[in-house]
Amino acid sequence: MQEQKIRVLVAKPGLDGHDRGAKVIAQALRNAGMEVIYTGLRQTPEMIAEAALQ
Repeated sequence: MQEQKIRVLVAKPGLDGHDRGAKVIAQALRNAGMEVIYTGLRQTPEMIAEAALQ
């Protein structure tokens, strides 16, 4: 049986541009073998929830 990768959603809500920490975490998770979806900057809670549903 094929093992399924863990999928993680990393999002940066808010209006500031401080996303370095989210990028560091995303890269560490990728290095650990996980699939990471990073939504980018300035996401609303609604946009993050929609991304999680997809």
